[in-house]
Amino acid sequence: MFVSLFCTLKRVSNDVKKWRPAGADRGFTFVQYNLTIAYHRTNLLARYGRWSADANGGKLEALGYKQGYRVDVDIPESTWEKAPSFHDILIFNTGHWWWAPAKFDSVKSPMLFFENGLPVIPPIRPDVGLDKVLKHMIRFVEKTMRPGGIKLFRTQSPRHFEGGDWDQGGSCQRLQPLLPEEVEELFSLKNDGTNVETRLVNQHLYEALKGSNIHILDITRMSEFRADAHPSTAGGKKHDDCMHWCLPGVTDTWNDLFVTHLNRLKIRS
Repeated sequence: MFVSLFCTLKRVSNDVKKWRPAGADRGFTFVQYNLTIAYHRTNLLARYGRWSADANGGKLEALGYKQGYRVDVDIPESTWEKAPSFHDILIFNTGHWWWAPAKFDSVKSPMLFFENGLPVIPPIRPDVGLDKVLKHMIRFVEKTMRPGGIKLFRTQSPRHFEGGDWDQGGSCQRLQPLLPEEVEELFSLKNDGTNVETRLVNQHLYEALKGSNIHILDITRMSEFRADAHPSTAGGKKHDDCMHWCLPGVTDTWNDLFVTHLNRLKIRS
């Protein structure tokens, strides 16, 4: 979505300088318009890192945990913690990493959640950890956002693996958008399929944002139909890339929706 937005804006002005706000992975300033856009990469929104059992023992060690990943649900990842006080418009997103067994194996490298510096006991499942992170993130953003700032949360970008996950022979070779019944087959929660994370994450997101002043940018439903719009094997990877999107393509439409949503918000204000 960020690359698509940059390409769109560059069609209006070529007077661009590379510049990254604090914590940003990449950023650009359109000098003529004094407009800066930036991509702050964050996997879980919250700070996390490797964790190993301490020689002095502790509650997690007593429960048999030897190693894993420590996730501090109430501490924003440093890559974006200063973004609310700098940017006038924020678009948040998280999801894929919360259901990433290749990274967070429930046995070999579990997600271990901490709150107020202490481990959450008894340990909680990743989906419960996601709820906690979203709750704290919303509070932090509402407290630190610039006055008059606009906050949006983009819903989950669907993957389209068929026949297995990315490391289990999954592929995405379709040349036409899916039919409605095919969408339900791939994404219905009752089927508990390879791509089930999309709607699962959205459930948690919608619940967490109730009562907040963060607007939802819903790109999921329209994107579910576009199984034909991924790089597949064209990206040069050993496996089909059924997660990222081709450009020009679907993410351009996401930005069309973003601009439309933005104009409506400005009219209301």
